[in-house]
Amino acid sequence: MSGRPEVLYPLFASLETLPGVGPKMAKLMANLTVATPKDLIFTLPTGGVDRTPVASVRDAELPGVVTVPVTVGRHIPPAARGRPYRVEVEDAKTSFQVVYFRGAAELHARTLPTGERRVLSGKAELYDGIAQMAHPDHVLVEGERLPAFEPIYPLTAGLTGKVMRRAVEGALARVPPVAEWIDPALLRERGWPAFADALRQAHQPEVPGDLAPGTVARQRLAYDELLAHQVTLALARATERKRAGVVTEGDGRLRRRVLDALPYRPTDAQHRAVEEIAADMVRPHRMNRLLQGDVGAGKTLVALMALLTAVEAGGQGVLMAPTEILARQHASGLKPLAEAAGVVIELLTGRDKGRERAAKLAALAAGDIQILIGTHAVFQRDVTFADLRLAVVDEQHRFGVRQRMLLGGKAATTDVLVMTATPIPRSLALTQYGDMDLSILDEKPPGRTPVTTATVPVSRMDDVVAKLRTAVGEGRQAYWVCPLVEESEVVDTTSAEERFRSLRAALGEGVVGLVHGQMPPAEKDAAMADFVAGRTRILVATTVIEVGVDVPNASIMVIERAETFGLAQLHQLRGRVGRGAAASTCLLIYKAPMSETAEARLRILRESEDGFRIAEEDLALRGAGDVIGTAQSGLPRFRVADLERQTGLMELASRDARALVQADPALDSPRGQAVRLLLWMTEQDRALRLLSVG
Repeated sequence: MSGRPEVLYPLFASLETLPGVGPKMAKLMANLTVATPKDLIFTLPTGGVDRTPVASVRDAELPGVVTVPVTVGRHIPPAARGRPYRVEVEDAKTSFQVVYFRGAAELHARTLPTGERRVLSGKAELYDGIAQMAHPDHVLVEGERLPAFEPIYPLTAGLTGKVMRRAVEGALARVPPVAEWIDPALLRERGWPAFADALRQAHQPEVPGDLAPGTVARQRLAYDELLAHQVTLALARATERKRAGVVTEGDGRLRRRVLDALPYRPTDAQHRAVEEIAADMVRPHRMNRLLQGDVGAGKTLVALMALLTAVEAGGQGVLMAPTEILARQHASGLKPLAEAAGVVIELLTGRDKGRERAAKLAALAAGDIQILIGTHAVFQRDVTFADLRLAVVDEQHRFGVRQRMLLGGKAATTDVLVMTATPIPRSLALTQYGDMDLSILDEKPPGRTPVTTATVPVSRMDDVVAKLRTAVGEGRQAYWVCPLVEESEVVDTTSAEERFRSLRAALGEGVVGLVHGQMPPAEKDAAMADFVAGRTRILVATTVIEVGVDVPNASIMVIERAETFGLAQLHQLRGRVGRGAAASTCLLIYKAPMSETAEARLRILRESEDGFRIAEEDLALRGAGDVIGTAQSGLPRFRVADLERQTGLMELASRDARALVQADPALDSPRGQAVRLLLWMTEQDRALRLLSVG
């Protein structure tokens, strides 16, 4: 099926082919990301107005919307410029006025002819004890029908509800009869209506409850969207699995040396992940796997084992980190282990210049560097590998999809392992990474001490400083995280610079260090190095230390104005302590009064150290785009489906789509053909291109 099916042409025609829509209205609808009649049918009402007729305005609660039959009385033109035009009308029990602040007198005379019967519907309110209705929404001749509950659509300046409703009616009339793409058993079990019926019910609510996401009509339409998305991912996954890779089979000798050099035993979850990755690498298809683990679950060791598998097979591996601090830390942490295995490991960042860089690039191209660690500098054109078998991408949400593509361009057959320390709720993992296989580290390695979390009001700041003074005296170290870099007049948040000065004054010169994203890289590295070596005892920082920084002696984390941070971010920051033997504490300093959401965030953090539970709670509090970071999330924009509230539907759609693609990979069966039509309708046609290349 190469082009869009003819039966869908009317839904993809110009908006101007709909009743009441000219070039101007089409332009306004574009502001709502509505470009075709198809977009309109999936733009559902967001509210409704009760237009049930009453005999008199006296029977209605004012101010409020009233629908009432009237006899039109005299017209009272404005006595002076800038005054309103008034029309007296009489209902079954009283008289009131219709008021116009704009429009020509002839138009008002035509709309409300004296002595005639009309039905008015609009907002009425009392003014000096007399009811009046300004600019009625509807003026109908008796006998003309108005729905008792009128749907309200999203609008934009200049676009009226009347135009929108008429256009939607025109678009709905174009919905063709279609074969059913939902599994019949599921349809029966859920009591969902057929596609066209669901659309009609969703666009013609009869009571306010019909607008809820839980109605059968809206559930059905949400499921259609989610199914189309999940079928696309399932096809991408199937195509990816067919994509030629290189068989990379290690003999285990280097991995055994590293395991022997470790001071602890890896967890069962780590062993399982290592085996899943090795099994993928030995297949003749390209690996595309996500390694998801909570803070401190030991992802780096799993990554090293995977990289050593590539080296055992005679190839090379690369590990990419989102920041230079993290890349350097990976290098210093992995170097001793790689050396124990006799493997050459090197670091490449944007700071390598001239001869030094040229020498590294030459060694890499010759195959003398077996594992390369770097930032996105490894994407640059002049970086070539002798035989790149595995690319590990750390902290995926900091790398755009584009960079992943660039990496693919470096070696089209390279296996890809993506790591994230941000536990992602399962429903979002299915949405964003549904084309990848998943390995989860759900255990903490031995030696991680639990962290006690407490909330402290700003008024007790002096107590916190006193606690730090004692800890420093005992030889311990602490982080102090601030939300801003420098003082801002807009937000009354103590900046990192100011906090650094006040702590230095309280605790003495040389005890406190400072690191933030706006410092020159060399200064930042020097400050980090001082803290890692224990030369400074307290590190004042912004969230640059959120990810991966590892100082076992640091046992206190102070987060200032914690109520301004996101839940996942607070959990990441807390994960910087509890890495050594000492009992660790995380102090969340807040300023009252807090919003309900902020209170909920801090409460969840006090109650749980489980990143996966925290991620689910975060999703419920903030919503999908914020949890992943919408700018780079690649999250699909659903018109009907709600990722936060319909996580169960997403899981259902994922299972259904995978089963369908496994049973009918070419979508040739009757249901497969119906699903093809759904893919065209939801503009997931790139999935169909996968079918043609597959």
